[in-house]
Amino acid sequence: MFTQPLLLKILRRAGCAVLAGATLMTAACAVPVADHHCLTECTPRIGIVSAFGAEADILLAQTEKKHDWLINGNRFTTGELRGNPVTIVLSGVSMINATMMTQLMLDHFHIERLLLSGIAGGVNPASHVGDVIVPERWAMPMEVYWNGDGSVPAACGTAGDVSCLGLKLATQDGQPRPDFKIGTPKGAVSTGLFMRDNFVMNAANAPQGEFRFDYQADPAMLAVARTLKPELAKCGPKNPSLCVSTQPVLRVGGRAVSGTAFLANPDYRAYLYSSLQAEAVDMETAAFAHVAYANRVPFIAFRSLSDLAGGNDFKDVGAFFGSGLAETNEASVTLAFLDAWKRRHTH
Repeated sequence: MFTQPLLLKILRRAGCAVLAGATLMTAACAVPVADHHCLTECTPRIGIVSAFGAEADILLAQTEKKHDWLINGNRFTTGELRGNPVTIVLSGVSMINATMMTQLMLDHFHIERLLLSGIAGGVNPASHVGDVIVPERWAMPMEVYWNGDGSVPAACGTAGDVSCLGLKLATQDGQPRPDFKIGTPKGAVSTGLFMRDNFVMNAANAPQGEFRFDYQADPAMLAVARTLKPELAKCGPKNPSLCVSTQPVLRVGGRAVSGTAFLANPDYRAYLYSSLQAEAVDMETAAFAHVAYANRVPFIAFRSLSDLAGGNDFKDVGAFFGSGLAETNEASVTLAFLDAWKRRHTH
């Protein structure tokens, strides 16, 4: 005979709505939603992922009707944020953690859309500390083929062909993207690091799968982001005496990138900007986007800039570390987006 908790779990797995009484339990089973196999809680929700506790804490503080779920030691919080049903999780830093926690969320909850909210390093030198970037697409340029020199890899007999290894070089206008070169007093030196596309498979492209360089953010969510006019702070809440000199702005569009390395190399940052016109770099979002694409779940990401990655080119870097400015502005845009999204789907 099943215990009540076990029966509840079985019914949820079967896609059933459960009505429990003091002594009697009945279940009205319906056809489950396609492609959603929620193991824990099945209310349709927006999934929100943050890497740092400071980023998630601002959102959690405003979440209503909160309920915490512990899954493999990780806390997932369900509730309502600005009128939207949400599941919020702190992923921890790194591509691996972002991948693991995003997939875990999709497995255990009915996530209709994904949103990542956090901070990043700037790549575009025209940006400023506290700006919020909402890229149209994300890439992983640190997925590389590391050749012995700067010549185009020819592992499979022809320049640029590495298909016999199950790989594909990233291309632009039909040609492999140039390798990363280090500047020296005697000129640029090739590293042999050539960008690769990523292999990804989902129900739409199986069984052959596909190679991708960019992961596109959801057009409908981007359209709402373009309507936002948030009031972004110049001074953060932790130390209001530390303020940036340039008013932070919201920018929607362009490409941003993610990688496994904490980027503290100005030459590589300049390479990302010159070769990809990247706006920002972090250690989570492109992995999150890869999981979203593999599960065919629309996504968007909001990233506020903490500094210029790999250098002191930005003024006011101390304002981020001393005042919490970046996470405050990122949370302001995320909350403004959720307000606008709710209005759009209410009227």
